[in-house]
Parts: sequence; C-alpha cells; structure tokens
Amino acid sequence: MQSLHLPFPVPFYQTPTPQKRKLFLSPDVRIQTRPIHRLLGAKTDVAVKQEDTTVVSTAESTEPEPLPEGLRRDLMPRHVAVIMDGNGRWAKQRGGAASMGHEAGARSLMEIVRLSGYWGIKVLTVFAFSCDNWTRPKVEVDFLLSLFERTLKAEMDKFVREGVRISVIGDSSRLPESLQKLINEVEETTKNYSKLHLLVAVSYSGKYDVVKACKNIARRVKDGVIEPEDINESLIEQELETNCSEFPSPDLLIRTSGELRISNFLLWQLAYTELFFAEELWPDFGKDGLVEAITSYQQRQRRYDVD
Repeated sequence: MQSLHLPFPVPFYQTPTPQKRKLFLSPDVRIQTRPIHRLLGAKTDVAVKQEDTTVVSTAESTEPEPLPEGLRRDLMPRHVAVIMDGNGRWAKQRGGAASMGHEAGARSLMEIVRLSGYWGIKVLTVFAFSCDNWTRPKVEVDFLLSLFERTLKAEMDKFVREGVRISVIGDSSRLPESLQKLINEVEETTKNYSKLHLLVAVSYSGKYDVVKACKNIARRVKDGVIEPEDINESLIEQELETNCSEFPSPDLLIRTSGELRISNFLLWQLAYTELFFAEELWPDFGKDGLVEAITSYQQRQRRYDVD
C-alpha cells in the first residue's frame, strides 16, 4: 500500500500501564500502540511452515465465543475497520514466499470475523487489496485475487450459517470476471443477513471513494437533479461506498505491523475514528489483539470537537 504520512508530529505520554503507550494525533483522533508478544522457537516455526502449505484453513469451532471478561457489550464499537498489514514480512521472517503470509492472513481474518459476530460488532471493514497494490508483481497480484476468490467459496457456507452479510467495496471493474460474478452471487445470497456486515475493500482507496462520490454528484448537477448549493457533507456521505452499511463511519480503526499511518483507507469516514496500532504482523493478530484493541477503545471518551 502507498504510504500516507501524517503531516504533523506525534507526542507521547506515559500511561499507568508500563508496557503500553498512547499516541495522540489530535483531540479528535487518538491511537495506541502495543508491544508484540511472541515466542517462536525452532519447533514452532516448523509447525507454522507445515500449516501454511494449506490453501485456506480457518478455525472450525462453531461454539459461541463469550464476551471476554472486562469488555462491555454496551460500549462495543458498532463499526470496526482493519488495515491487515504485515503478511509479506510475516512470511519473510519464516523463509517463505509472500503467498504463505497471505494465506495465514486469510485465516486470521476469518477468526476476527467469527469473534466480531459473537461479540456484537455490527460492521467490520477490512482493507484487503488497495488500488496501489495493482503495482505489485503480477504473480503476487494474481495470487491475492485468486486467494480472495477461493476464500469466498470456501467460507460461503459459514457466512450463511452464521448470518454474515458480505459487501465488496472498491473498483470492481478491474477484477477478473469470475471474481466479479462470485462477488455478485455472494452479495445477493447474504444481503438479508444482519448478525455482522463484512465489508471487504478490494481495489479500493480513500481517494478513489471520494473522487467517485464527487463524480456521481457532478452528474446529478449536470442532469439538473440538484443544484450546486445542495451539495453538503451529508450528500457526499450518501455517495461513499460504506453507505451500504448501517453504520458507514468506523468507531475504531485497527492497523497491524507497527506502521503509524492510514495508507489511503476510508479517508472521509475516519474523521472522528479512534485509532489503534498494534505491533503484531497481521497473521499473528488474533483474539488477544482484538480484545486489547476493544479494551483500549472502551476506555476512551469519544470526542467530536477540538478542545
């Protein structure tokens, strides 16, 4: 993904918990980082490599996942967005190809989807493939799109069984025809489910989303449907791709791999979102990571102004 660097310094202050630190971008948007907790010995690495030879293998548990102690259901973020970063580095650390990391990342995603549904999160938006990712080597791009297609097929029964609605946002016109057809089928099959709405951003960027919204509004002005004076924030938001969900703007954004930027993701929608940055690479981010991110969110006071 193309880096989107923050244009101002980020001061630190120490929290009561010695192993955590919080970062403040502004009074509107707060972020937190946390240290990685991994112990990977030689035997563990071997086991991971053997497991990663499977194309897609997700958790098969069908038991409901109780809300972890300390989390409050009434304070649960309604919409969580995730930048799933670090698959390639995860594979490189283990001497494997990037494809191994992407497969492991797909398994992590399905675990987060499962937990989100059980814990009362209503919308989960994940950055699966950026517009900028088209510049990656063709073999990697082809693998990523193929993995997405295979994962949709493999997990379709689980989505139906668990009441997960699927929507794909982004410039789908650039996707292979077989994948476009599958996306249409999955969206149509799951459109009436409401336990969790999973938005998968593919061939997406925040800039693309805003430009597309502006073009749609410009056409309406040209056709005489609206006047330029009618254009306001609400009208623009109605044209953004996340407007397909009940809660278009995320309450919480999680980014893994220790990178402190939002990389052209949901630029308009993140205006007042709480940000959480984890050190773990995405394949290592699981239940404990999600619990810590939500705990951090529930300890904050949401603000929508500058103090």
